[in-house]
Amino acid sequence: MHVVIINGSPRVRKYSNTEKIIAAFAKGLSEKGGTFETYTISDRNTWDIIRDAYIKNDEILIALPLYVECVPGLLLEFLETLPRKDEYTRLSFLLQSGFAEGCQLRCGEEFLAKLPGYLGVRYGGCLVKGDNFGIRILGEEKQAQVTKPYQAMGELFAEGDGFFREEAKKFTGPEYFPLPVRLIVGLIFKTLGKKMFQKAAASWGCSVPLDEKVWEV
Repeated sequence: MHVVIINGSPRVRKYSNTEKIIAAFAKGLSEKGGTFETYTISDRNTWDIIRDAYIKNDEILIALPLYVECVPGLLLEFLETLPRKDEYTRLSFLLQSGFAEGCQLRCGEEFLAKLPGYLGVRYGGCLVKGDNFGIRILGEEKQAQVTKPYQAMGELFAEGDGFFREEAKKFTGPEYFPLPVRLIVGLIFKTLGKKMFQKAAASWGCSVPLDEKVWEV
């Protein structure tokens, strides 16, 4: 199996959580004998090359982050440039998000399930997983630990069934957190989480409070 993997995030590769996930997924794919080529739409200058790879190959995987409950606008713009193909081509998706509950990603998943039909190709399923917000700010060892489960999904994908098998469905994790967990998570975000975000912002050069108002309405 040869797979064209497209990073649908608008972030450049260096700062893309999706890119780290793709790397782990591709490692699993290759360990099962699959081959791959990767592209990222964040660089518009490569769109002609990506489109050519899409046209010439029949196994396509688009990995993307959830943006405001749905697909990033830059990816939608790129998709509008693709020609219609036929059902010999299979289009699958890897949808990731910072939100940890599966329910947060279902709207985006439903939209992605319709896209192959618009392009005239087969749908290969959608791998859904949240709780990926901070991957890019972790150290290498922690990054490897967090993304390692995607390696197993790459191995699964190499077996040819797309993301329809039970293992892929269970990969999402909890659909909803129980009430006690939601309360604890809320408390963590108001205390420890807030401090972590402030520390990260400071490391990126932010010198004002995170709730600073840019303008008055």
